[in-house]
Amino acid sequence: MSKSTPSLKPDTVGSLIFCPECGNLLDIPGEDDLIVCNLCSYTHQSIDFEAFEVVTSSKPGAFPSALRNKRDDVQSDVKDAAAALVKEPCPKCGNPEMEYHTMQLRSADEGQTVFYTCPKCAYKTKLNS
Repeated sequence: MSKSTPSLKPDTVGSLIFCPECGNLLDIPGEDDLIVCNLCSYTHQSIDFEAFEVVTSSKPGAFPSALRNKRDDVQSDVKDAAAALVKEPCPKCGNPEMEYHTMQLRSADEGQTVFYTCPKCAYKTKLNS
C-alpha cells in the first residue's frame, strides 16, 4: 500500500532527504531507484544527487575545543591582569618606563618570556630570560 504524490517533492537539507508528507528522514534509494518512507509509505523516484551543490558553514563556536577554551582563558587573564611598570626605556620613543608581563612559553627548565609594551607609543617587544 504505497502512496505516491507526484506534486510533492521530498525536502532536502544538504544530503539528507525528508518525507514531504510526515517529515520522516528518508533512506537512500534502493535498487529500484525509489525512495520509500518507512512511516507513511510515501514513494518518490530517486533524486539525482549529482545535480545538488552542498554548501555547509558553521559558527566559530559550533565545535568547542578544550584547548581553544584554555587558550582563550589564558589570553583573557593576561589582558585582565594589571600591567606592571619597569624602568626600561622604550627603544622607539624613549619613554623611561614600559609595561611588562611574563609568560612561560618554553619548557619548564628554561626562563620565562618577558613581554614589554610602551604605554606612550604602544611599541611591543619581548625578551627571553
